[in-house]
Amino acid sequence: MPTLNVPVIDLQPWFSGTPEGKAAVARAVDEACRGIGFLVITHHQIDPALIRRVSEASRAFFALPLAEKRKVDRPRDDAVRGYSAVGEEGLSYSLEEAAPGDLKESFSIGPSGVPDDDYHRGPAAGAHFEPNAWPVGVPGFQAAYEEYFAAMSGLARELMCMFAVGLQLPETFFDDKIDKHISMFRVLSYPAQTEPPLPGQMRAGAHSDYGSLTVVLPDGPGLQVFNKAGQWVDVPQVEGSLVVNIADLMMQWTNDEWVSTLHRVVNPPFDDSMKNQRRQSLVFFHQPNYDALVECLPSCLGPGAVAKYAPVTSGDHLTSKFVKQTTFGGTKATV
Repeated sequence: MPTLNVPVIDLQPWFSGTPEGKAAVARAVDEACRGIGFLVITHHQIDPALIRRVSEASRAFFALPLAEKRKVDRPRDDAVRGYSAVGEEGLSYSLEEAAPGDLKESFSIGPSGVPDDDYHRGPAAGAHFEPNAWPVGVPGFQAAYEEYFAAMSGLARELMCMFAVGLQLPETFFDDKIDKHISMFRVLSYPAQTEPPLPGQMRAGAHSDYGSLTVVLPDGPGLQVFNKAGQWVDVPQVEGSLVVNIADLMMQWTNDEWVSTLHRVVNPPFDDSMKNQRRQSLVFFHQPNYDALVECLPSCLGPGAVAKYAPVTSGDHLTSKFVKQTTFGGTKATV
């Protein structure tokens, strides 16, 4: 019987550290990832004060005049850094589906304090360790973002350990594949809608994510998941929780035993009560080291089974997906 709704999983038994508690959480996570690819987590150990700081700094940034935000524009289509304005990305294009640009703006960072060595700065690194761009005039912005990135990196490592145990692998199986990860932290701002959207236009079009996992803090309704029964279902809103979903690379790693699920952010009802509400999400896209080779895990290849995907590096996979998103499938000229 498939999981049709997004489950809520308490992580406290994992962090308490008993073998029984960790095994129980890993089983629940494995079931969620097989059934729907999404889970809501509680007792995740992220400081609420840090969440408030980065949320408030983000609101202050997005309230700036467009000309000020444009000073930290994304430098080019393959560099996931800086500001992207409303309508400048179309998530549906990552799945070869055409639609008008998404009704959101965003600000993105990657790793900070990157070593000046060949691995991080050489040709093979490409844009994966591009320097971050920081706005001026927003007190505490950089510090809050860098601290949140570090906290999410730690949580993502714990989640990858849960994944390993759930997949009958050693708990530290993924450690050497994510110790120089190329993750991105992105805050999405969905402006108030003062006029009806174009046909097919959403706050974020239907898409799956690209890497290993995503950790989301939405501040309101709208996030929906497409379950195995062909239904769009709302993600539960639980006070103090975070939303986690697995992404395309994890689905490939597990030979489709786990599912990277389509999801979207729908428009609010266009009436006087909803149209002027702004929405904001904190999104951490966890991505393994750019040279990590993603190929079928041994525990996901049963007798007589074959691998469904050719091996691919994390970096190559990410670049191909993100460029489709930012160039509308190649219809917009690259720079």
